[in-house]
Amino acid sequence: TTVIFAAVSAAMFYPQYFTTVGDYKLTKLITPLLQVIMFGMGTTMTFDDFVGIIKTPKAVIIGVFCQFLIMPTLGFMIASLFNFPPEIAAGVILIGSSPSGLASNVMALIAKANVALSITITTCATLLAPIMTPILMKYLAGQFIEINFLKMVWDITQIIIIPLAIGFIINQFFKKFAGWLKDYLPLISMAGIAFILLIIIAAGQQSLLNVGGLLIVAVLIHNIGGFILGYSAAKLFRMPEQDCRTVAIEVGLQNGGLASGLANEMGKIATVGLAPALFGPIMNITGSVLASWWGRSSDPKSDSNEV
Repeated sequence: TTVIFAAVSAAMFYPQYFTTVGDYKLTKLITPLLQVIMFGMGTTMTFDDFVGIIKTPKAVIIGVFCQFLIMPTLGFMIASLFNFPPEIAAGVILIGSSPSGLASNVMALIAKANVALSITITTCATLLAPIMTPILMKYLAGQFIEINFLKMVWDITQIIIIPLAIGFIINQFFKKFAGWLKDYLPLISMAGIAFILLIIIAAGQQSLLNVGGLLIVAVLIHNIGGFILGYSAAKLFRMPEQDCRTVAIEVGLQNGGLASGLANEMGKIATVGLAPALFGPIMNITGSVLASWWGRSSDPKSDSNEV
């Protein structure tokens, strides 16, 4: 969190240093960095991550359904209500239409939620993203800007699916090499996320100065609304307390990196990319507070409800 705030501050005050190096635009580094991060995620995946679909299919379906219903709809409503410029509005919808990110699995552990379910929902939502995210963007964000459906499908495939698949294969068949990678990839991933944020904020500094305060409020509402509605929806389906916490975290925490990468591939990193850039730091703060509070509360396993 400290590094992220430092990156945001540096980019806001000295944007000229983080946009180009000579004639090279630093935005060109966003997609490769995201691919490295997703490759790292792939090296942690095993077949056990998919077993949860068989063991608790109802819980997984509910979690994924809430993921792709609540946040995109809430994002569209917020974007319309705040009357943002079209490309800023599209960015709010984009972060809502993205799958949950790796942070949700860590938060689930802290919150004493169902970590296995969290990992399975994240995995399923990520694998569905090449279809679900373009569909949602076409029908929701398409009212604000033009969306190239097939290009977005390919962009997500090359940013997420291909690196994930390579990482997964390495973890299955080259375990020694994968074990060595796992010692370094988390640090590389964290540095990559901070650097991506640095580039986006620098590129969109002027737009952020114009709508920054209002956009922060909108993103905060979006994030907290995801927690509340995700938890409420799980309760509505009479899920156990552990699983309710899991769904809330999965819905409220999004893959801001993917959303930023898609904004970059659209050539609109300075506008469409702003909401995803702000969502990441905000969700990490609110998610940490919520997870810590739940982690100190009574044991959720004592809840007797069944899925």
